[in-house]
Amino acid sequence: MSRIEKQFNVHFWGVRGSIPCPGPNTVRYGGNTPCVEMQVGGKRLVFDGGTGLHVLGQSLLRQMPVEAHIFFTHSHWDHMQGFPFFTPGFVKGNRFCIYGAIAPDGSTIEQRLNDQMLHPNFPVPLQIMQADLDFYDVTPGEAIKIGDITVETAPLNHPGEAVGYRVNWRGGAAVYVTDTEHYPDRLDENILWLARNADILIYDSTYTDEEYHSPQFPKIGWGHSTWQEAVKIAKAANVKTLVIYHHDPAHGDDFLDNVGVQAKNKFPGAIMAKEGMVLQVPVSVPLSETIPLSHI
Repeated sequence: MSRIEKQFNVHFWGVRGSIPCPGPNTVRYGGNTPCVEMQVGGKRLVFDGGTGLHVLGQSLLRQMPVEAHIFFTHSHWDHMQGFPFFTPGFVKGNRFCIYGAIAPDGSTIEQRLNDQMLHPNFPVPLQIMQADLDFYDVTPGEAIKIGDITVETAPLNHPGEAVGYRVNWRGGAAVYVTDTEHYPDRLDENILWLARNADILIYDSTYTDEEYHSPQFPKIGWGHSTWQEAVKIAKAANVKTLVIYHHDPAHGDDFLDNVGVQAKNKFPGAIMAKEGMVLQVPVSVPLSETIPLSHI
């Protein structure tokens, strides 16, 4: 058995929200929109298809043929705009299983990815992709099994709806929660459930509390949360590592450095998401053993 088949790694390819923001002020944290890859027991799971998906795709060209499971939280543009530029999708022999919830208007993730690539928005249609593309509808609240991996799902508080994901494997757990807005009077029970005792929680921390409640330009109702709320969730859910994620495009490297210091003072396990960062999820159940139900 290869080394990769024994590991559970999380690789960050895009960590920004809203729009890509390349430039001298975003060099250290990166400017690509959301894409997180998890390599779990030899299988590849990808969360969201922002412009970071293009960067991931370029790295996969050295490993073809490739197979991956791609999970979309929702279809706002910053989370799917990299898909038409995902080069492995155009190569015959590759295979991608694509998951997403049905939108409030009844459209599937396949329909929305297809519409994004129709004229006049894009020069070639989805159907020109030569890889095998299999589409699956996600029902928030139901679990998805991929071999011995269990992916749990829950609805998030976001305009147009969104889905949060928890990946469980051999006693380790990594949670991907973006985009979501906290409630003013309570912690979100869906997120607390997803994040329970997780090794890694990746959480939408687009704003600071001061920006969110700004008298002049408030962000209430925009569908995003703050790093202070992330800390509350991490503490309440007994999370080991909190990843501050979905950085506002207006937040430069120095600003994010400052957020990182403040967050770590409040929660020692807090770190800032950076493009290229790789985290390892500890696995407590040996491959030769059966996983107890309490670990799922």
